Amino acid sequence: MPEPIKLTRIPTLKTVADFRSYVASLGIDLPCEDAIASGPSSPLAQPIAFVRVNGKKIGNRFAIQPMEGWDGTTTGGATEEVRRRWQRFGESGAKLIYGGEAMAVRPDGRANPNQLIIVEQNKKDLAELREILVRAHQERHGTADDLAIGFQLTHSGRFCKPADKFRMEPRVAYRHPILDKRFNVTSDAQVFTDSEIEQLIECYIAAAKIAWDVGADFVDIKHCHGYLLHEFLGAHARPGKYGGSFENRTRILREIIDGIRASGNPIDIGVRLSAFDFVPFKPDPASSKPGKLGPGVPEDFSHCLPYRYGFGVNAGNPVEYDLAEPIQFLDLCAKLEVKLVNVSAGSPYYNPHIQRPAAYPPSDGYQPPEDPLVGVARQINVVRQLKAHLTNAGQASSLTRSGSAPTEVSGPAKFISPSMILIGTAYSYLQEYLPHVAQYVVHNGWTDMIGLGRVTLSYPTILADALRSGVLNTKAICRTFSDCTTAPRNGMISGCYPLDKYYAGKPEAQKLKEVKKAAGA
Repeated sequence: MPEPIKLTRIPTLKTVADFRSYVASLGIDLPCEDAIASGPSSPLAQPIAFVRVNGKKIGNRFAIQPMEGWDGTTTGGATEEVRRRWQRFGESGAKLIYGGEAMAVRPDGRANPNQLIIVEQNKKDLAELREILVRAHQERHGTADDLAIGFQLTHSGRFCKPADKFRMEPRVAYRHPILDKRFNVTSDAQVFTDSEIEQLIECYIAAAKIAWDVGADFVDIKHCHGYLLHEFLGAHARPGKYGGSFENRTRILREIIDGIRASGNPIDIGVRLSAFDFVPFKPDPASSKPGKLGPGVPEDFSHCLPYRYGFGVNAGNPVEYDLAEPIQFLDLCAKLEVKLVNVSAGSPYYNPHIQRPAAYPPSDGYQPPEDPLVGVARQINVVRQLKAHLTNAGQASSLTRSGSAPTEVSGPAKFISPSMILIGTAYSYLQEYLPHVAQYVVHNGWTDMIGLGRVTLSYPTILADALRSGVLNTKAICRTFSDCTTAPRNGMISGCYPLDKYYAGKPEAQKLKEVKKAAGA
């Protein structure tokens, strides 16, 4: 039986020296700078000039990640909660809004019945959201000329709940020997046919046109977190033109981009990618009981080796990553003139500890099987390896296995790619030391940009404050309580209930406390 991890909480690490000492005790590679650098000389304040998005030079080095709010209308339009969130994105100071929201390209592809849908009837609402964001940004930060806004296009695939918050209606790329039983996949009829995928591709092309019409600078073709297009990347066992070979498993991306271009749409393209995956995890049954979640353990995978049901995973030992195909995918993106690749990992549905490292699990999750800083370092170092490959494929040839040591480099310029912007993620758990680590990895060329997700729900201006004064509001920093995940998993709107008074005052706040107590989260 694995023992629960005894975490040292980040707020107890009072100095940078304390943080470094603790990181060293974990045996991970997670460097940071001595102090928060404020003002225009900060590495995070530097514009990106080597790639322009819709002709724009992105004005600094941090981005807002796309999130699902569970709070749109039932027809996929905007509500007060959605508008407030987009206003706060504008106030954040981030010069890249990477997606804003995950927008379903058609109604049956929603992960919840209140997800935004990017269809003709919602064009007015989507245009309004963009205008709210731009106006808030201009009012607080002076100009939006260097602000790039993208819309994330998605189909939720295995995780679809388009009509009811609690009823799964999955459509999948292939039958999965572990995940099918979790997500109500019981019939081959739930597997997309090739002809159905061809129809879906047309929906992506139409959605990209809507995005351009309402003023988006780019669209993100979502390939992450177990959603449909990410699942197709792992469709090794699927027959037909969308499965089997790497060429076939990436055909959907190529056909979407080719279709966008053939339609005459000049919009730029990004891809959010889960660059690696592990097998699904579950709470350890030996140490779990009602009201107490056990630490995460891998599902038994002995019956499905070699593991051919994921992307960027070691087929012989699927609790390790393998970057051979993700590197190949990055090369394909460059060939397709994809401007931005936003790198994530795994899935919040079946192995959240590698995707969004946290001290506290969601109600349907498990206690951390490792110190969350290990997960943070894993993602940061994967992005470092991918960034190195973009500049020098020869350097990257020895970095395809998780056990390989990163290649030493002489300085940031050695990593700069003229064709693609890489955005790294998994920074929220760093809390007080987020700016210190972010500065280091940007300054030393490990990534081009820092992507911020959950932390912006409680503290959207965290990096803007760092740049302005070098001082953070510690009372607003996300402590990874996972309420923003637990709430929607239990049918409530998503938000930061512990730290955002707007949500703390809602009736859902008390219900959420009861759900967490019952689940042992």
